[in-house]
Parts: sequence; C-alpha cells; structure tokens
Amino acid sequence: MRLVVHETKDEYSSWLLPAVNQTLKDAGLAMMDVEGYAAAAGPGSFTGVRVGLTTVKAWAEVYGKPVAAISRLEAIARQVPGPSPCVAAFVDAQRGQVFGAIYRNEDGDLARGSEEMVTAPGTFIETAVGLANGNKIAWASPDPSLVEAQPAWRQREKLGERIERASSTLAGIIGTIGLRRLQSGKATDGLALDANYVRRSDAEIFWKGAAHVH
Repeated sequence: MRLVVHETKDEYSSWLLPAVNQTLKDAGLAMMDVEGYAAAAGPGSFTGVRVGLTTVKAWAEVYGKPVAAISRLEAIARQVPGPSPCVAAFVDAQRGQVFGAIYRNEDGDLARGSEEMVTAPGTFIETAVGLANGNKIAWASPDPSLVEAQPAWRQREKLGERIERASSTLAGIIGTIGLRRLQSGKATDGLALDANYVRRSDAEIFWKGAAHVH
C-alpha cells in the first residue's frame, strides 16, 4: 500500500479523509475491510493530534474495530539503528522547549523509562543522563540541533554519543508498531482512546489567564 504524505498547503483536517479514501481505493479495499487502526496519540500539535484521533475514534465506533494509540516519541525512538540500553527521543515543542521521553531496552524491545515531558533542551539532557544510570545513551530526533546547541551536550559528545536524525514522516513506523500491538491484543476501543498532549493548548492557557484577570 502506498504511503501518502501530507505535503500540500491544504489544512490537515480537509486533506485527511480524501487521502485515506484514495489510499483504500488504490489498494482495492473499503473501510469495512480494515481490521484495526493505528494513530499517533501525541505529543505534538494540539490541532493535528486532535484531528487524527477524532477521525480514528469515529471509525472505531462506527465499525467496531480496535485502535492502537502510538506515541510519536516512541516512533522516533525506534528509528535508532541497533540495540541500545537507553534511547532518548525528542522533538521540537516550540517556545524553546522539546517534547521528550526516555526508553530502555528490555528483552530486545523498547519500554518507556520516563513519563513524556515538555522541557528545555538542556534540562532534557540532564534528565536523560540521570535516568540512564551511567549507561550510554542513543539519541534520536528530527530536530537534533535543539540539543546539539546546548552546553551540556559537549560532555555527551566526548563520550561518543550522537543524535540519530530521525524522519519526521512517522506514518509507516506508527503503522508497524500499531500492527504488532493489534496482533498481540494491546489495543483499545474508540471510547477509551485519548490523546497525550503533554502541554495544554494555547486556547486553554490564554482562557485561564484571562479568567484570573477577572
């Protein structure tokens, strides 16, 4: 099945459904033929995450199929080649911050070793080092310069660590992780599906700020 990437100026909300319909048509399938769904559950753009999950939630409820909610950070972490005892995945969160999480290698697979966070790049380096417990860290991100510009990164470079430049096109990886989880029964239904925004939306922040003024 051909991977379709959002590379137009169209709003994601208006592009998504026609793109899915065309993909299914090209594969000779109908939506009722799909046995399950995989979707990015965040962290990321509030609007982007919401549009994707709302669409998948609707399909799951209409067709009664399971959903695998996949962390965007896990999809980035899994792009590190070869096994590593500890993987630190991060992505630009704007406002001088990164979304990040630490993963540990457990029996040949990645398991999250920290809560997903939004923090300053330098603080993320310090947090990753603390959670690694002296182990060497493999780093992955589509935005490596955010961490490489930090003074704390110099020490990691001296230890031979580097940042794997991960692809920001995650649909294929999310689909692969999702299929594995669906096959092992690690999925949810449409009602239980939820996003992990990590940070509140601007609308919520500004609304609460205005409420305090009154």
